[in-house]
Amino acid sequence: MKVSTKRNLHIKIRMMTTIHRCLIPFIPAGLILIAGCTCMTSTTIPAAVPEVRPGILMGYLPLPAAPNSLTLLPAPPAKDSAAFAADQEAFRTTRLLINTPRWRQASKDAVLRFPEAAEAFSCALNAPITEEDTPNIYMLLRRSFTDAVVATFAAKNHYNRIRPFIINKATSCTPDEEDELARDGSYPSGHTAIGWAWTLILAEIAPDRTDALLSRGYAFGQSRVICGVHWQSDVTAGRVLAAGVVAREHADPVFRAQLEAAKKELAAVRAKGLKPKNNCPAEAAALSF
Repeated sequence: MKVSTKRNLHIKIRMMTTIHRCLIPFIPAGLILIAGCTCMTSTTIPAAVPEVRPGILMGYLPLPAAPNSLTLLPAPPAKDSAAFAADQEAFRTTRLLINTPRWRQASKDAVLRFPEAAEAFSCALNAPITEEDTPNIYMLLRRSFTDAVVATFAAKNHYNRIRPFIINKATSCTPDEEDELARDGSYPSGHTAIGWAWTLILAEIAPDRTDALLSRGYAFGQSRVICGVHWQSDVTAGRVLAAGVVAREHADPVFRAQLEAAKKELAAVRAKGLKPKNNCPAEAAALSF
C-alpha cells in the first residue's frame, strides 16, 4: 500500500471520529441496552465488512478504543541523546546492505497492499494466506491492519519526526514513495505496528510456529531500518504499540470468534497439505544475509 493510502485513511478516520462523537448523544438508551444484550449471545462473524476507503476495511476496534500512541509511547529520542546516536549508528550500519538480497527483501516488505501483504508471513506460517484458502486468517490481517494504522496517528501527527533518509540525504529502498514519506511522520513505524500485530495474531493461531513467526515479524520491522525510512527507535515503538492493539482486540467478540475460526481453518489447510505460494528458500536466504 502506498503511503498516500495511509494518509487518506488517516483523513477518513478523522472524519468518522467526528461523526461518531456527534451521533452519540442521539442514541436512545434503550438501543444501547439492546445492543448490550445482543453482545451476550453467540457472536456471528460478519460476511461483509464496510470499507473505510476502497480496499481498506474497518478494523475490529471502535475508533475511540484504539490505543493512543501519544499516551502510550515516550517521545522519540532528542537529537543530542545517546538514543539518537544509536539510531544514526543503525542507519549507517544498514547502508552496507544496499543492493543486497536483504535490501530487496526490505523493498518487498514495504508493500502493504492486499493480497501481496498477507503472503509476507506465509512462509513463517508454512501455509498459504489467501482469501481463497484461508479467508478468516486473511480477514484478521486486513482488519487488524486498520487498527494498527489508526493507533499510530496521534504520535505521528504530534511529533512529525523526520525520516532518516531525509536527514542523512540518502536513498531508500522505495524511492518512488519518498515524496509521500517526507510528508508523513516517522515515529512510530506504522509498517512495524502492522507487521508485529500480524505476528502476534498468527502466533496465537499457530503456536507451533511461534519461533518462525516471531523471527519473521522482527525482520519485517527491521526492513524499515534497512530501507532507510525509519529509525530503529521508530521500529521499537511500533512493536510496543502493536502489542497494545492486539491486546485490546481480544476484548472484541468478533475478533475472538474470527481467531477461533482461523485456528480451525489452519488445521483444515494443513490436513489438505497446502503450502505457501511464496519462494520460501529465497526469502530465507535474503533474511539471513
